[in-house]
Amino acid sequence: MATVYKLHPDNPQGRKVEAMAAALHQGALALYPTDTVYAIGCDLNHRGAVQRVRQLKQLANEKPLTFLCASLSNIADYAHVSDSAYRLIRRLIPGPFTFLLPATRQVPRLVMNPKRRTTGIRVPDHRVCLALIEALQNPVISTSALTLLPEVETGQAIDKMVMFDTLEKQVDIIVDDGQPLGYDVSTILDMEGEAPLVVRKGLGLKAALEQGAQFI
Repeated sequence: MATVYKLHPDNPQGRKVEAMAAALHQGALALYPTDTVYAIGCDLNHRGAVQRVRQLKQLANEKPLTFLCASLSNIADYAHVSDSAYRLIRRLIPGPFTFLLPATRQVPRLVMNPKRRTTGIRVPDHRVCLALIEALQNPVISTSALTLLPEVETGQAIDKMVMFDTLEKQVDIIVDDGQPLGYDVSTILDMEGEAPLVVRKGLGLKAALEQGAQFI
């Protein structure tokens, strides 16, 4: 049975955040809100937890996993960022953007694309996420929880409490910030080339295009 943490969306309670971070350090899986959709996540550096995420989402090892960082300086720790990419990312974060970048050695093999050696990184505009990352002092894996719900396939509206009930036996932590459920995904930008390329349309697309992103 998962432990439920009810957090204030703007001022998450420090003791609760610290308790969640301690659990993630030990390999816990969390169901938590982001500035896009609810996500399944864990400590980037806990191999066993990352494997659990892959098993839960039925993701093959060649499928890269996105993770959340707290700032642009954190991104530079985990990815090689060109000057042009740096300038664009700085203008877009925090926000609903996933940046595909060449991974550094600090990114575990189990997380990155093994052929391209790229990784997906976000800096969310979400106080609870940022507080958790800061307390953990590691990035947090972020993969949509909505795809695990049968309502998504049938097109039914999703009730947040039903989502909690459905997934409570598959995760160790459930975070409830009292906010409505989000359904819109992030915009994915491939930053490897000279110009950022839109891999997936999502929230923030207009802002990305205004900053020079192009369609593939």
